[in-house]
Amino acid sequence: MNSVFDELYKQYHHDLYQFLFYMVRNKEHAEDLVQEVYIRVLKSYDRFEKRSSEKTWLLSIARNVAIDFFRKQKGWKQRLLEKFDWSAQQVKDESHPIPDEIAIQKEELKWVYECLNHCTYDQRMVIILRYLHDLSIAETAEALGWTESKVKTTQHRALGVLRKQMKQLDEKEVRLNEKIGVE
Repeated sequence: MNSVFDELYKQYHHDLYQFLFYMVRNKEHAEDLVQEVYIRVLKSYDRFEKRSSEKTWLLSIARNVAIDFFRKQKGWKQRLLEKFDWSAQQVKDESHPIPDEIAIQKEELKWVYECLNHCTYDQRMVIILRYLHDLSIAETAEALGWTESKVKTTQHRALGVLRKQMKQLDEKEVRLNEKIGVE
């Protein structure tokens, strides 16, 4: 089990931490919750039926750990909505972009993450799993314990919210630029 656990840790630790950090928006809480995920993995790995990928299974456990965390909080649903501050997202520096590129990427990410604040909790989870963790519709459904149809519907609605919010932000920026240009 140690070698299996070590392999799971090496391969998926960053994804689990990132997912939980997006959910709780607190480094210490995310680290604690990742540890809780691994405790649950140690207790239940022998029951893992391998009907889904290990990543999907781990993200499903992480989702449940996050839900348990919020349930323990007073007013967990409202606090969850307030906890999404996507501006804390860091740009992946895989190809060593220049500082100007990093600034542009951060601004674009900030826009997207600001728009995600207008999505429901379920919509955010789907967007995070589908686009940040590159899970398929089937893998997302498995991780969330939903049907593929529900994932598709939730994703469609989330993308609609994102499009609407991005359009509003774009229009707001155009008005601001026009105002600055006139003065």
